[in-house]
Amino acid sequence: MAIGAMIHTFTVQLADMDRGVYDELTLRVARHPSETDAYMVTRTLAYCLEYTEGITFGAGISSTEEPAVLVRDLTGKVTVWIEVGAPDAERLHYGSKLADRIAVYTHRDPLKVIAPWAGKRIHDAEAIQVFSFDPGFIDDAAAVLERRNTMTLTVTEQQLYLDLNGTTLSSAVHEHSAA
Repeated sequence: MAIGAMIHTFTVQLADMDRGVYDELTLRVARHPSETDAYMVTRTLAYCLEYTEGITFGAGISSTEEPAVLVRDLTGKVTVWIEVGAPDAERLHYGSKLADRIAVYTHRDPLKVIAPWAGKRIHDAEAIQVFSFDPGFIDDAAAVLERRNTMTLTVTEQQLYLDLNGTTLSSAVHEHSAA
């Protein structure tokens, strides 16, 4: 018998001063058995850092038609394609042609994530934004992860302050060029 997804709940107080976004969110995040805690934390942070009207989690880790997180407008058109981890060039090319904006959030070494894309065909590659965090930040957050989580997330001047289940962490949000 196959093991199903494990549901994690996040009660989030979001204060993104850089974008002027302040909200309280309740997120139910399904973690696929093959998905690591670090990937799930990165996916949840990407959702919060990109939070806007029409944002939703994608169909899942095995879906080739949707990214980890996406934003749709009122007509259903994908406007922002948000990948997590280390997507391949073909997936970025597909997403870049479909959406107005594409971003990648990674919990890995960003230079090792970007390197395999060199010389590959990626539509509008220079417009792809790649975001990473300080080394160890995601692993430290994943270490205090529970099934029910309370999170306060504050972003100011590209600095992220996270209180997750009573543990306080901080990291810069680093932006890298995909081209």
